[in-house]
Amino acid sequence: MSVLLALLLDFSLGEPPTRAHPVVWMGRYLNWIGRTLPGHPPRQAFWLGAFYWGLGVTGVTGLYALLAAALVRLPWPLETALLALLLKPLFAFRMLLEEVGAVETALQRSLEAGRLQLSRIVSRDTSALSEAQVREAALESLSENLADSLLAPLFWYVLLGLPGAALYRFANTADALWGYHGRWEWGGKWAAKADDLLSYLPARITGLFLLAIPLAREKIPWARLVREARKTPSPNSGWPMAALALRLGVRLGKPGVYTLNPEGRVPVPADMQAGERRVRLVGWSLALGLGLLSLGVRHA
Repeated sequence: MSVLLALLLDFSLGEPPTRAHPVVWMGRYLNWIGRTLPGHPPRQAFWLGAFYWGLGVTGVTGLYALLAAALVRLPWPLETALLALLLKPLFAFRMLLEEVGAVETALQRSLEAGRLQLSRIVSRDTSALSEAQVREAALESLSENLADSLLAPLFWYVLLGLPGAALYRFANTADALWGYHGRWEWGGKWAAKADDLLSYLPARITGLFLLAIPLAREKIPWARLVREARKTPSPNSGWPMAALALRLGVRLGKPGVYTLNPEGRVPVPADMQAGERRVRLVGWSLALGLGLLSLGVRHA
């Protein structure tokens, strides 16, 4: 019930104010504590990154564990409502759909506006992307973040309660800020590997559901999804991205790095709409399924 209520809060109210958003505070800690990491020699940077990551995750999960323990003593309706309030900031479904939808809206004004809007949600350089490449990147972000921003936090919530959702959110935020090659190669390596591990199952579940729901006449072999998903440098992001590319029949890719479903067509505005509809359907289906599962775990 707390998952369903948190979803309703997400779609009705959106994100909490920045000053009260726990993920913003996680980011501030990571930016502050990690500012000197790239300046250390590789071995030292690696172990300092691991230590600071562990310090942060201990504080975050410890705080949420204390909050969860305190809520258990309350009457069930109040406990459920407060659990939902605490869970909601740890995932972002409505914002994902709005940000990706805004890319297509901006593209209708101009290519430059589309590139600028896209830069809000992807880390790649968008300044030289074509109109088709802007749509490709937006659809990639839509599918990948269905796993990272919705399914994975709820998945770990079902397994480990509020501390589990907070653990994942911290790990994913650390990877987003530290998990880069180049100057962050060693300082962010622990954060990147931890996120890979925690995202492993959620990414694959998301990919399978994006391919399978709703049932379609055209049967796409699972082996094809596996083959396409392995093309990306990330061991996880390829699963939801390849699944969406195959189901929509479009080509997705990052210039000079990978191309998913290369036989597919160039995405057009209608594909953006179809992708958003599919992600919305799969997101709600998975979230409600996990919500029912959490009730079963609670009453087992």
